[in-house]
Amino acid sequence: MYFNFAWRYFKAKKSTNAINIISWVSVTAIMIGTASLIIILSAFNGFESLVKSLYSSFYTDLRVMPAKGKILTITPEQAQKIGKFPGVKAVSFIAEEKALLQNGDYQAIVFIKGVDSNYAAVAGVPEKIIRGTFSVGTADEPRLVLGAGIENAIGVLSDRSILPISVYLPRKGATNLGNPLESLSQGEIIPAGSFAIQSEFDNKYVITNIDFMRRYLNYGEDEYSSIEIALTDLREEKKVKEGLQQLLGGASLVQNKYEQNKSLYSTIQLEKWAIYAIFSLILLVAAFNMIGALSMLVLEKKKDIQVLQAMGAEQGLIRKIFMSEGLLLAMIGAGGGILVALFLYYLQVNYKLVPIQGESFLIDHYPVKLVIWDFLLVIATVFLIGLLASWFPAMRAAKQPFELRN
Repeated sequence: MYFNFAWRYFKAKKSTNAINIISWVSVTAIMIGTASLIIILSAFNGFESLVKSLYSSFYTDLRVMPAKGKILTITPEQAQKIGKFPGVKAVSFIAEEKALLQNGDYQAIVFIKGVDSNYAAVAGVPEKIIRGTFSVGTADEPRLVLGAGIENAIGVLSDRSILPISVYLPRKGATNLGNPLESLSQGEIIPAGSFAIQSEFDNKYVITNIDFMRRYLNYGEDEYSSIEIALTDLREEKKVKEGLQQLLGGASLVQNKYEQNKSLYSTIQLEKWAIYAIFSLILLVAAFNMIGALSMLVLEKKKDIQVLQAMGAEQGLIRKIFMSEGLLLAMIGAGGGILVALFLYYLQVNYKLVPIQGESFLIDHYPVKLVIWDFLLVIATVFLIGLLASWFPAMRAAKQPFELRN
């Protein structure tokens, strides 16, 4: 019943035109705040998805790391069990170390990653080749796939180079402090191609053959740096992760994509909540307009309150009427804001309404992505702000003194 009163009060013409103006100003402010919040969160979701897709090209579903140190010891029996473990699609063994690349007078410190023939089945790097081919060769004739930034740093075109690049790697167990050069292994590798994913990888990593890496790092038969794993179903990630951890024991650490990039994902979530908090302030400002509109409405409907009291209406009913009025204003504004946000989303997706300036970025327009939980969060926020804004005027209306007149 009190919603009927609230709707009639909203539609009815007020004796003071300022009440109508302030009411529509508050509705408009809430609409702008709601639309802004949804649009910003959608743009943030778009960039988050873009970043995650770039990182997922390099990082795999699961990664097995040594719990301590750099070397992971995996017996042939354990390797066989990992490959046949339920939910595991493909397994690639990795030998990775920091190294020095030298091409004539050009040098670069890189992370060189030795991979086996299954690497293309667990990671998306082979799909990001921009020059040459993805080929790591053999132990005796290794090939090198460089990040685009490293390729530029050492002055080589990987699809045309016929001269080898010198690689200097630290040997396991070599500790000759008198002659540090004796602690290094030197190899020669011919470039095969280059990849471009994201600057963090392009300027840091090169990929080659795992047997070449193990030979020059002086690794044992069962020694690796890590194991990268692709899953058949990501919904089974937790189950597979726990099973592999139990299989390998405490000497190994099984990490999912989130754990491999914990700082990145934590930063993304922190930024999203910060944006939500900042743009919620717009809605709080709109709440002050709502308080003013409802306070004036209480004065406008003073006689109606007296009539309701005379008919036996309790304070709770009167309070609910004016709180419903506040929630009505908030929800109308929220509904309008959602429609505006959906319209702008449509324009951005189909017509690239807001482009990204420059030609160096991966895309030419701001990415957007709608997430249902963002809508629910924004609606809940508007509802709560509307509830708080209408509480004080509603309490004032409920406490109006009842006066009987002759």
